[in-house]
Amino acid sequence: MLRFFAVFVLVCGLLTPALAQESVVNPRAETGGAQTLDDIMRRQSQQKVDDEFRRSETGDPEAAAPITAPLGTRGGQSISDMWRGLRYDTADVSTQSRGPASTTLIQDGGMWWLKFREGPLLIYGAALLGGTLLLLALFYLIRGRIRIQGEKTGRTITRFSGLERFGHWLLASSFIILGLTGLISLFGRKVLIPAFGHDAFSTLAIATKWLHNNVSWAFMIALVIIFLFWVAHNIPNRTDLVWLSKGGGIIGSGHPPAEKFNAGQKIIFWSVIILGTSISVSGLSLLFPFEFNMFGATFAKLNDWGITGLVGLEPLHYPLTPQEEMQYAQLWHAIVSLVLTAIIFAHIYIGSVGMEGAFEAMGTGEVEEQWAREHHSLWVEEVQEAEVHQSKEA
Repeated sequence: MLRFFAVFVLVCGLLTPALAQESVVNPRAETGGAQTLDDIMRRQSQQKVDDEFRRSETGDPEAAAPITAPLGTRGGQSISDMWRGLRYDTADVSTQSRGPASTTLIQDGGMWWLKFREGPLLIYGAALLGGTLLLLALFYLIRGRIRIQGEKTGRTITRFSGLERFGHWLLASSFIILGLTGLISLFGRKVLIPAFGHDAFSTLAIATKWLHNNVSWAFMIALVIIFLFWVAHNIPNRTDLVWLSKGGGIIGSGHPPAEKFNAGQKIIFWSVIILGTSISVSGLSLLFPFEFNMFGATFAKLNDWGITGLVGLEPLHYPLTPQEEMQYAQLWHAIVSLVLTAIIFAHIYIGSVGMEGAFEAMGTGEVEEQWAREHHSLWVEEVQEAEVHQSKEA
């Protein structure tokens, strides 16, 4: 009986601290105000952690030692207090630099961007481009090259002028250079450094960055050129619905009537214009990160309009530091560029190995009359009517 009583007292003594700990109102009282085990576990599982207890611990002026006491000139801040103030951008500091980003001395909010860039962006980006190429290869093996069905006439029709082809090839060549240099910048650390080493990649990265930044101007100029030349011919209409319903002659047999640009080409055109403009805007934001910001203002408007609440999301982070602006702009730039590249893969396929006679339209500007009748019959009728009208006037 005496032994049982001794064991009972021992167990009660061990349980007392645990019960006392559970009844503590302030969970950080036992940690001296530091983060708890629950904080650490939530952070490891990528959950949101309330860090107000750290944000507020940036010093207490009332706790300053007298000027005559040891270390009295340090005020009420410890070294940890000072660094927390710098981290959360609440410290009253000044620097010799007067740039827009000089007030942000520590920016630790970029880890999500780094993880997304090194993980999902690379994985899904490679899957998108690789999957597109694989699907095009399978389509070629199944469908084969789309041949000119009728007998060739030996006559040609002028499809694109020299200025139109100049705008197209300026856009195409600049996009290819930007695409290659962009892929090197995006995948280089994961793919090229292990293969060639840091020194070789450093030289290549510097060269590709210079090319990417400067060739971008040619891309933006070409984007304006082709828009001005072709926007009038790419307005959707009912003819496009008929073309799409019949698969455009690519799927199935026969070629539905089409104007100078069929529905498929109009989709490519507007994809290039819309996505290319978006890429250009985000690129300008990266080239001039302190003068041209797009995400902070956008987030503020979405919050004011209550858009995030309508879809069950919390208000978007605002305001953004210059570093955060560049992080969002880089991700948007990369994602939209990858999507447009996949679309251009399909365009290149149709314009080269996928369809007989298609390359000549941009190669020489002249196309076989029979090819034009099969793929753009309505346009051929317009051209011939215009020629007849001109001959009568002459």
